[in-house]
Amino acid sequence: MDSVKIENMRLSDLQTGEVGIIVKILGHGAFRNRITEMGFVKGKKVRVIKNAPLRDPVEYEIMDYKVSLRRSEAKLIEVLPPEDVLQEILVPFEGTIDENILKLTKGKKGVNINVALVGNPNSGKTTLFNYASGSHERVGNYGGVTIDSKEAHFEIDDYRINIVDLPGTYSLTEYTPEEMYVRQHITDNTPDVVVNVIDASNLERNLFLTTQLIDMNIKVVIALNMFDELEQKNVRFDFDTLGKMMGIPIIPTVSSKGIGIDNLFKKVIAVYLDKDPTVRHIHINYGENIESAIKAIQKELKKNLELSDQYSTRYLSIKLIEGERTTRELMQQYENHEAILSIAKKEVSKLEKEFAEKAETVISDAKYGFIAGALGETYIQTEVDRRKTSAELDNIITHKIFGFPIFLFFMWFMFQATFSIGSIPMEWINAGVNLLGNYIYGFMSEGPLRDLICQGIIGGVGGVIVFLPNILILFFFISLMEDTGYMARASFIMDRIMHKIGLHGKSFIPLLMGFGCNVPAVMATRTLENRKDRLLTMIITPFMSCSARLPVYVLLISAFFPKHQGLVLFSIYGLGIFCAVVVALIMKKTVFAKEDVPFVMELPPYRVPTLRSTSIHMWHKAVQYLKKMGTVILVASVVIWALGYYPRDHQYTMNYDGAIQTIKNDAGLSQDAKDDRVSLLETRKLSEHQENSYIGKMGHFIEPAISPLGFDWRIGVSIITGLAAKEIVVSTMGVLYQVDLSAKNSEATLKDKILAQEYTSGPKTGLHVFSPLIALTLMVFILIYFPCVAVIAAIKKEGNWKWALFTMFYTTGLAWALAFLTHYIGGLII
Repeated sequence: MDSVKIENMRLSDLQTGEVGIIVKILGHGAFRNRITEMGFVKGKKVRVIKNAPLRDPVEYEIMDYKVSLRRSEAKLIEVLPPEDVLQEILVPFEGTIDENILKLTKGKKGVNINVALVGNPNSGKTTLFNYASGSHERVGNYGGVTIDSKEAHFEIDDYRINIVDLPGTYSLTEYTPEEMYVRQHITDNTPDVVVNVIDASNLERNLFLTTQLIDMNIKVVIALNMFDELEQKNVRFDFDTLGKMMGIPIIPTVSSKGIGIDNLFKKVIAVYLDKDPTVRHIHINYGENIESAIKAIQKELKKNLELSDQYSTRYLSIKLIEGERTTRELMQQYENHEAILSIAKKEVSKLEKEFAEKAETVISDAKYGFIAGALGETYIQTEVDRRKTSAELDNIITHKIFGFPIFLFFMWFMFQATFSIGSIPMEWINAGVNLLGNYIYGFMSEGPLRDLICQGIIGGVGGVIVFLPNILILFFFISLMEDTGYMARASFIMDRIMHKIGLHGKSFIPLLMGFGCNVPAVMATRTLENRKDRLLTMIITPFMSCSARLPVYVLLISAFFPKHQGLVLFSIYGLGIFCAVVVALIMKKTVFAKEDVPFVMELPPYRVPTLRSTSIHMWHKAVQYLKKMGTVILVASVVIWALGYYPRDHQYTMNYDGAIQTIKNDAGLSQDAKDDRVSLLETRKLSEHQENSYIGKMGHFIEPAISPLGFDWRIGVSIITGLAAKEIVVSTMGVLYQVDLSAKNSEATLKDKILAQEYTSGPKTGLHVFSPLIALTLMVFILIYFPCVAVIAAIKKEGNWKWALFTMFYTTGLAWALAFLTHYIGGLII
């Protein structure tokens, strides 16, 4: 191969199955930093696994794990074929600098130990947190599950462990919110011990974060998690020697099975009490040139005692060499900041001239050189055919032809199963609600209290609680996608499409999470490095139809589209996705016009989800749903009932009671005829009362705005109450569409009631309030309009109040427009 070809060869030039040795990383800024953190450093071997179905991005294997890059990013990595690399080009292993001094905690030891869990995404932190503390936090096999810190405590050996589960992060730099969050927690809250959770099956990449914790000079214990996977790989790993080399005790754990958890926290206690000789002041030896630069900057930093008492001067020196903006800004607070920054600039210039590389890349190369050398002395691997079954499965699921159909089939199957499997327990719960309502109605005397309990509480809350099985089934499937690792593959498959509409491939994960609940989906946008990506993903997340809307869909689809339930539900969700795409395209051309952000994402190995994890997830969602039943929806149902029940002094258009009594006394009518006429008059009386109640007046006030959509005032009221939580739409219908609970109608479900509901006044008298077209129009409106208050609060928190207000108004305006088109065009067709 001639020299020109070698010089110009890029990673993107390699074909499937080919291997290259990295010789240089081009590019700059966030991309360069992220790519080196992920292990793309000089001397590493990279193999091309396959292309995504649309040929972009491309899946690569490096350091025994899978990662996806777009071709545009791969063009920024220079490689050589292995046979053209004439000598070892990794940074040499310099070992460590051991001061041979134990790390001691100042002050008197108490019985409370503050512990922070830190680790890469997919390392099993949250699983460990759950098992240790008995918490039920979300666990998933993709990055970004822990989007905020979770706190818990437990007792062990007479000590109280206060444990914090921090967001998963590959490093402690400044390029993503979770990285800064983790770093600030460590520096500001100073936990007594940091537990660094490491994926034992992917040591080399995971230890990069460990080297940064060593730089911070804090007490660390390593949880060598998923140790069973390491043992299956037929390797010999002397982790005790590695721990002594780094000054960090290492404890093997299998969090999913609870193995090693007690040993881990007993070691935490020993480290806290300064009883473990492994925990020493040790520094990674970065080599003569880098160490000289560190010492020069440290010397100036140590002149300021206020600064050196609060931070590790070695850590700050390394961050200044890396050119980190946050650290430079921190220095501005101190008197000698000009001297510090001047020395740092001088040393960075010397290093970049010496190595002909950016200073941050020099540091990353040195860290991976240390990791490779340390593992070279302690880790011996026998070549085996690893994860062959997983690779074969992945080849099918992300196949260039079958990948998309498999994804679409899985989504359709999820929605179809939500109906077909959920219908049986729904009937059981509905029967139980009817039995309870009939029992209470039968033994209580007539009056406001009976009406409140039967119509307000049981009618409202009972109308929503029957959909609990559907909610659980939906979350079961989402849990499977997350736990198995398929969620990350879905992002891999969808990246090129997402890229075309102005979104990052990683945006697909929070958007898919939005099918469960929009609130954590909005919070999960923190995993996106670019602020514009985060904001754009946030404001289109409400189009992902959350589980709170599902009761509305199930009610209307089962009533009006019984033969095509799965297809109609799939179409509604598809419309939400279509709206998200269109809005994203418009925003991309206007507000969010920007440069592309690199797509660098780990593809975690497939894992079989545990019954415990899936059960915890479903149980947790059931508890959340039931809590909402007993709080928000209960209160809303009572308020809606009261607004519909009062005032009681309304003057009716006719004497309904007298007419009813006349019918009852009419000897010429059969009993069935009497019952039918009495029922009709009682329903008309109830309808007239509701129209003149407080809630009726509210409904009629907004009726001019919703009548073009074919909605009556009751539907309008249901839409208003849905602003608080979408489940309340159904509970409101359960209250407003009540008929009398006489023996003849006691078994009528809410579905039966809306099918039978007719207009009792005006030009539409005698016509059905609902029809298939009205049901479809209402589902379109519910899908798109104002997301619930909790989502707006989340957008305000993650963005600002301006974006929250914008989301409120633009979604509602779009909902009205699309609902109007649905009603108008549907009316022309029908």
